[in-house]
Amino acid sequence: MAPVKLYPPRPEKVYLFGTCLIDMFYPEAGLDAIRLLEREGIEVIFPDDQTCCGQPAYTSGYHDEAREVARAQLGLFPDPWPIVVPSGSCGGMMRTHYPQLFAGSVDEALARDVAERVFELTEFLVHVCHLPLEDHGEPETIAMHTSCSARREMGLADTGPALLAKLGQVELVEQVRASECCGFGGTFAVRHPEVSSAMVEDKTQAIEATGAKHFVTSDCGCLMNIAGRFAHQGKDVKGEHIASYLWRRTS
Repeated sequence: MAPVKLYPPRPEKVYLFGTCLIDMFYPEAGLDAIRLLEREGIEVIFPDDQTCCGQPAYTSGYHDEAREVARAQLGLFPDPWPIVVPSGSCGGMMRTHYPQLFAGSVDEALARDVAERVFELTEFLVHVCHLPLEDHGEPETIAMHTSCSARREMGLADTGPALLAKLGQVELVEQVRASECCGFGGTFAVRHPEVSSAMVEDKTQAIEATGAKHFVTSDCGCLMNIAGRFAHQGKDVKGEHIASYLWRRTS
């Protein structure tokens, strides 16, 4: 179980750690995260030199390589502002594993400082911003998938649904496999494609069974995997990052 997080008052500024998948495949999700934060009067700082958090190498067992990649991120957040991450996977890596990765090294104190300032986006919007939302969209039924890292490493199974519950025209329906992995798991999907394929098949069937034609998630890896499977099946079920969904319905 994730440790209890103490939440600060709303800050004047935050850093945004954009993640590789947002940078490469879903830039609009990152921009919409920024728009949501800026609408709340928070200045968003995006360090230009950020790259990968190191999670793919770390979960593949290459800890030296992960440490090298992660070390390049540690100096990007010199001021004491929160670090908002629109991904439970990258957020879990930075908050949970950075202190372990650098334990006993000269970078341990800096790694712990960074880890303590990391917030997943939905967590930050709920617990720090106390985000008000006014829904301007049409009535819609949607499903949500919360990534394993957000759910288990960060203890954030409820923050995404809490935001969606603020949208008066949206009905969130729960899939029967809500707590199960979609099968992406970073490099897991590459190393074990048959197992991954079976897992995402179960996930798409569960989402489709709700009757929803739209699902949201707070992790782009899960979004890519589930939406890609639906597309492969020829099914008309669309996926969206929760930042884009919230922005689109409330702007």
